[in-house]
Amino acid sequence: MDNNALKIPKKLKDVKIWIHPEGPVVGGIFLHCQSDRHDGPEQPVEAMNGPEPFFVLRGRGGDDIRFYNKNAVVRLEYTAETDESPPSGCVSLRSRLHLMDGSTLEGVIRELLVPEHARLFDYVNIFEDRFVRLFMEDNLVALVNKAYIVRVTPLDR
Repeated sequence: MDNNALKIPKKLKDVKIWIHPEGPVVGGIFLHCQSDRHDGPEQPVEAMNGPEPFFVLRGRGGDDIRFYNKNAVVRLEYTAETDESPPSGCVSLRSRLHLMDGSTLEGVIRELLVPEHARLFDYVNIFEDRFVRLFMEDNLVALVNKAYIVRVTPLDR
């Protein structure tokens, strides 16, 4: 029997993850080549906000495979693809996130939100999403676990 025939095709996305209490870890997460929500590949935010409690991280050594609990992830950072532009009708919310470890992150939250729930307060209270996606400078994107956010500050537009 060919074991490769049973594998689901995935691509590796380089990331830096802050794990509590372990600290920063560098490696890659596996993403589906086709998203089940839209055309194109699965995005890191989809994988991290998915229902599975664990995800796979491949360390830099190649053979270093680890399974991390999403509840232990403080934040995950990756470089966005250059063609990742916001869809039309997207709300942009400039924000500063204050985390439990004393760090702060600044950037823009860009999401498709219905007009009656398009405020920053509404976005951070979307319960089904565990991670907030923050677009920062130099195409850096941070997925921040809401459980580790102490305070969110709206920034002037």
